[in-house]
Amino acid sequence: MTNLELLTAADVRLMQGLAQRVTATRPDLVNADAAFGELAWNWGKGHAADGATWPRRLWFSDGDLIAWAWAHLPRRVRLSDGSVKDVTGAHLVYQVHPDHAGLVDEVIDWYDGTAAGLERTVVPGAADAFALERWAAHGYGTDPSSLGDTGSWTLLNERDLTDLERPVLPDGFRFRTADEVGPQAAVRAHLDAWAPSAYTIESYRGVRDTEAYRGDLHVLVEAPDGTLASSTIMWLDEANRTAQFEPVGTHRDHRRRGLARAMLLHGMHLARAAGATHMTVACLGAPGHPRARGLYHGVGFREFTRDAPLVKTAG
Repeated sequence: MTNLELLTAADVRLMQGLAQRVTATRPDLVNADAAFGELAWNWGKGHAADGATWPRRLWFSDGDLIAWAWAHLPRRVRLSDGSVKDVTGAHLVYQVHPDHAGLVDEVIDWYDGTAAGLERTVVPGAADAFALERWAAHGYGTDPSSLGDTGSWTLLNERDLTDLERPVLPDGFRFRTADEVGPQAAVRAHLDAWAPSAYTIESYRGVRDTEAYRGDLHVLVEAPDGTLASSTIMWLDEANRTAQFEPVGTHRDHRRRGLARAMLLHGMHLARAAGATHMTVACLGAPGHPRARGLYHGVGFREFTRDAPLVKTAG
């Protein structure tokens, strides 16, 4: 790691700028985890704990960022239930501007050099035929974990923000924002939905400190007893007038009561009021993962594009 440059907050802002430029012309080519909101969320929640294992490389042309690669190298992850998970392989997130598609070969070479000797995964977009050909030429094939009814591939869904239903909550429940409930409660809401999780108060501070975060677009549902039963963050890309839900979660004791549906509808009204005309949300796409997909499609989202997980064995 001594000869590698690590990802910084300034890098992430540049990467978000590239995401905005690609979204404006070829949104189907925005790679998994490389969207405007995903970059802020993943950087914010993880950099304090994992940033020392995040090397990156940036490519520029005439002062503009035209490609980037962000590797996640082996690390130990401590979860909220006290358990420890050892990540032994490498994973790459990347983006190449479509006008400079040939740079994908340099991205691949950099990744293979950076993660040499490790199993290496990457998730190009299924719509990026050129990139898929180049990854295959470098020895990457379909990741077996993405196959079958319970595969791990991700589906990106979209809808416009016209003709929005009004949200309806059960009696006694109400909408709140992270600005209102404070950091400790916002973190507790996330953990109640996703436990065991590596999310901590430090993770939330990192998320909150990203330039893209807005506490008024971090929405929660409060139960009559004060429990924060559901939560989501919306990431507003003002340049493209689009917003993304990431993450979306509901407390295990409050599921199947319509809370997430109401929260998503309420969130879309807030996003529209903030200037968005379009919304996206990602979920697992395989048939064996119907719940989130059904939720999103039930509030008007439809499939837009998907990713294509690839893997290369150690060596």
